[in-house]
Amino acid sequence: MTETTPGWLSRDELESARARMPILYVEAVPVRVDDNGEVTHVGLLLGIGPDGTVSRSLVSGRVLHHERVRDALLRHLEKDLGPVALPRIPASLQPFTVAEYFPTLGVTPFHDPRQHAVSLAYIVPVTGDCRPRQDALDLVWFSPEEAASPVVTDDMPGGHGVLLRQALAYVGRIA
Repeated sequence: MTETTPGWLSRDELESARARMPILYVEAVPVRVDDNGEVTHVGLLLGIGPDGTVSRSLVSGRVLHHERVRDALLRHLEKDLGPVALPRIPASLQPFTVAEYFPTLGVTPFHDPRQHAVSLAYIVPVTGDCRPRQDALDLVWFSPEEAASPVVTDDMPGGHGVLLRQALAYVGRIA
């Protein structure tokens, strides 16, 4: 177990909670922006899934008991991008979308076989040096057009490709 702060559930407690209620998550689309605030690049994590497949994903993680959404977002950005990524958390914590993950395929475009989860999704500019940590193999920066391509989005499990396209549409980079 990597976290030791109060409010972290044991593996058995987490499985029990997942079976009984939706779990709150935050997700972040790390971006680089130019001087005008236009998104120039999107950062995607490259990792190995539980089944051994290599795929791309967004920054994502649970909100802990008694943890503010802002703190959870910062914690997961640092965990996935490294301590000197220098994320600029939005002044307003209104997400660009809410993604609802279901264990049943087809209810929404988002799927998580472990649980019903509700995720608040944010676009977060980062200005520092990003060095992926923990389970990620690498962080690759794509132009918005490259990131929105089926070659990239089809390689993203659980609906992250859909979420990425929604983020790019939200910032006006794709139609």
